[in-house]
Amino acid sequence: MRAKNSLIIAGCPILVLLFLAVPFPAPAAERVQVLIRGLEGPLLENVQKALVLPYGLTTGEEVNTFWLERFRKEAPDKVRRALEPYGYYRAVIRTSLDKTGENAYRLVAAVDPGRPVRIEAIDLDLRGPGGGEQALRKFLQDFPLRRGEVLLQQKYEEGKAALQNRATELGYLDADFPVHAVAVDPDRSTARIELVLDTGMQYRFDSVRFEGATRYPDKFLNRFLAFKPGEIFSYAKLGETQLNLINSERFREVLPVPLKAETREHRVPVEIRLDEAPTKRLRPGLGYATDLGPRFSLEYRDLNVYERGHEFRSELNLSQRLQSLGAGYTLPGEDIDTLTGLQVNLRREDVATYTTSNASAEVNRSASFGRGRLGTVYLRLERERSTVGSVPLDSRLVLPGIRVSEQRSDSLVRPTRGHHYSLDLRGTHQAIGSNNRFLQAIADGSVLVPLPWRLSLYTRARAGATFQNAPVSTLPVSYRFFAGGDRSVRGYSYQSLGPANDQGQVVGGRNVLVGSLELNRALFANWGVAAFYDAGNAFNNFTDIRLFQGAGVGLRYFTIVGALRFDVARQLSVDNPSYRFHLTVGFAL
Repeated sequence: MRAKNSLIIAGCPILVLLFLAVPFPAPAAERVQVLIRGLEGPLLENVQKALVLPYGLTTGEEVNTFWLERFRKEAPDKVRRALEPYGYYRAVIRTSLDKTGENAYRLVAAVDPGRPVRIEAIDLDLRGPGGGEQALRKFLQDFPLRRGEVLLQQKYEEGKAALQNRATELGYLDADFPVHAVAVDPDRSTARIELVLDTGMQYRFDSVRFEGATRYPDKFLNRFLAFKPGEIFSYAKLGETQLNLINSERFREVLPVPLKAETREHRVPVEIRLDEAPTKRLRPGLGYATDLGPRFSLEYRDLNVYERGHEFRSELNLSQRLQSLGAGYTLPGEDIDTLTGLQVNLRREDVATYTTSNASAEVNRSASFGRGRLGTVYLRLERERSTVGSVPLDSRLVLPGIRVSEQRSDSLVRPTRGHHYSLDLRGTHQAIGSNNRFLQAIADGSVLVPLPWRLSLYTRARAGATFQNAPVSTLPVSYRFFAGGDRSVRGYSYQSLGPANDQGQVVGGRNVLVGSLELNRALFANWGVAAFYDAGNAFNNFTDIRLFQGAGVGLRYFTIVGALRFDVARQLSVDNPSYRFHLTVGFAL
């Protein structure tokens, strides 16, 4: 058996050499060379596409000279048609066919494009009930072609389509062009354009009915509508409604259908066809972050409690340094962004600088006041026991607060553009039942900007201030500020930066200031690299601030659940600087 295998292996190189020695027929493009002279740029590219040799011009090793000669005779017409979209209607083309060897030919097309056709007159007009629409009038003023310019068919078609699309967006669903003419005079190299849009009547939304969502009440489903009956009909609003329903995670498929056949008095009823997804879900998860170590999570959700669209959610998180158990109940409001929430949480954290156990309950009310902008008022009851720098602390808080936030991005998984900000004002006093009093203001923000050459710039900042008459040692640990870690100042361990006690133990501060600049470069489909600079610290007085700095490079791999981020950071401007590795999963704008 071994001898047989040896024979096969020894014979493989011989087979490879024989395989390579077999002459393969050259493709038609190698036997027939096409040369185009007199053109460059887009004109040359379009003519090259027009003169691609047809399949079957060769058979075996032979060139079919009959079909090659026929192709040569047809070449001038092909070239002229390829030049007309660029405004050249008087091109002169001379072709020749030479034999350069056995079964080898050269086809030469010498092209003189002549003078381009320029627009002598352009007449654009609106008719119908929407003739006075300023938005459409502006489109006419911004039409991509002007008198005296070269006639480019692509620009003409783009401008025509954009005008009709804009009319459709404004509810003129029957908008059409009764007159659309481009008259070319090749002898004079001039053209006249006449384009008239008849808008027709403006349509509006009528009633909406839902099909396939028998377990959800219509009042709940109406929250997701991006329009109201009587508003101007818009396909964009239908798309936004579809996205709202899909993002609710309650439906596998969403298909909004305008019932134009049932239109009465230019009012269009809409049917939204839904395929319900399971409402009860259990989702385990595994992860790792340098700050918290390995982690396990288990989440349970019921998205339709009592078949009224209410949501119940509970989540268990276990990691090396942080353990938490929480539950929440959400009652939907009048629209998609209006919610009332109830939450209870148990949390324990054990890091190098402190240990803390926390129990809290919160009621909140959120409402939208603009696209992507959310306002929330909340009241939190909290009990916390902690040890910081060997000093125990027992806190009891009744804490009201208000928060304003906005987030926009072009993707949840791999954004290339977006921004986020959050402003939080909260405080407490003994007069409302707490054993402490303080006022805090916190601001977070980030911006992601695309740059040329697949680059992007990501910046983030965090600032917090506490107003308090008592010593900072009375401030609950979860309301003190620390810096350092994966999403703070890289190069330093989690929560390791801030004011220290007499023993050198970090105990946290009243205020914080952190900023970051990160330049990212996309590689291939799912990879990226980054270079970054972070600076920040927690402190007690704005007159005595020392910002710690870190810089480094990182590798990114993008998955359907977000980015895997691996960073190597080095401390700057400190004695005996060290390196630190940071690994995180996900992208937070």
